[in-house]
Amino acid sequence: MIEEGQKAPKLSVATSDGQTIELSAPGSPLVLYFYPKDDTPGCTQQACDFRDDLPRFKKSKAVVLGVSILDEKSKAKFAAKHDLTFPLLADADHAVAEKYGVWQEKSRYGRKYMGIARTTYVIDAGGKVARRWDNVRVPGHVQEVFDAVSALPS
Repeated sequence: MIEEGQKAPKLSVATSDGQTIELSAPGSPLVLYFYPKDDTPGCTQQACDFRDDLPRFKKSKAVVLGVSILDEKSKAKFAAKHDLTFPLLADADHAVAEKYGVWQEKSRYGRKYMGIARTTYVIDAGGKVARRWDNVRVPGHVQEVFDAVSALPS
């Protein structure tokens, strides 16, 4: 995991619309949230919560990006179905998840597998991790993230 105060990794990632985003020193605050899978109940709620609060994030000049391991086609379908108006990043080879330390062993019904741990990073305008939330619980999370973004120096 990347600790608060450390530089965020510089990476290139494909978006749901086939573009490529460079994750480096963003120039404005960046909310990078990792979610396990497109179109599942918790992931949908989280995405819709960010969508609903996007105008507040934009006023604070923060960019919101969601990341999971499914491909661009899955991201595009998910975004269209739920009218998501911020980029979703396709990390099909889980390279971004690994760099950020969120590609982890999980367990369900006694079966172990690798997957994304629901985690959110706030990266300041200079490219340093300002805040990190591990094992995110969706209800109320977007407000916590907004509060952290609002507390960043201008």
